[in-house]
Amino acid sequence: MFPLSISRVEISVKSKKLLGPINLVINEKGITVVLGANGSGKTTLLEALHGLRKLSRGKLEWSVPNSQAAQQQSFVFQSPIMLRRSVIENLIYPLIVRRISKSIAVEEAKLWAQKIGLENKMSQQAPLLSGGEMQAVAVARALITKPKMLFLDEPTASLDGLAKKTIEEILIIAAKGGTKIIMSTHDLGQAKRLANDIIYLHKGILESHGPKEDFLNSPPSDAARQFLAGDIVI
Repeated sequence: MFPLSISRVEISVKSKKLLGPINLVINEKGITVVLGANGSGKTTLLEALHGLRKLSRGKLEWSVPNSQAAQQQSFVFQSPIMLRRSVIENLIYPLIVRRISKSIAVEEAKLWAQKIGLENKMSQQAPLLSGGEMQAVAVARALITKPKMLFLDEPTASLDGLAKKTIEEILIIAAKGGTKIIMSTHDLGQAKRLANDIIYLHKGILESHGPKEDFLNSPPSDAARQFLAGDIVI
């Protein structure tokens, strides 16, 4: 499946360019964090990589056929999307879709409910959970199929510290277990905690991609320096 090569990718809506041209090579290990100010193109990039956005120009190349790559990915949105079903039914859903027997799916779901601290709420309707609990369910549901790649769009943006910590711990374990993670965040502290490498976008342009330490110690532009300093980036 890897590496994923992105060659001169552009995304435009009508006459407005949202992203690009982007050239990237993404390898299979670790956590890649996408940083940038609001409107820099973080969500657009993730959606393009996952196939949710049609490319205006350029191409994405996996080391396997696109259909196979698509089956080995999951995506978690900033606002969690819950099925109007119980927690355990949300968790087993992707396994049932993949024709896993219900008994095996339920046992796997129970394990994930324990991992996210919701073993006592498995029968509760998922849309009635707190925001942090719903996001934890969304992350667990995305990981329960053991995807090769997980995309997350600012998954902890509106969560409190405890909920954020729970999700970060799950992501670290998943990455160590072999799932490649690409996530956007506006939280520089989170990037410092999680990232192996950082993609930095400014106004839809890729300004840098490399090891976390390189970006933090030698920001590539004035905009990046302002971002790291916590200033407003225009």
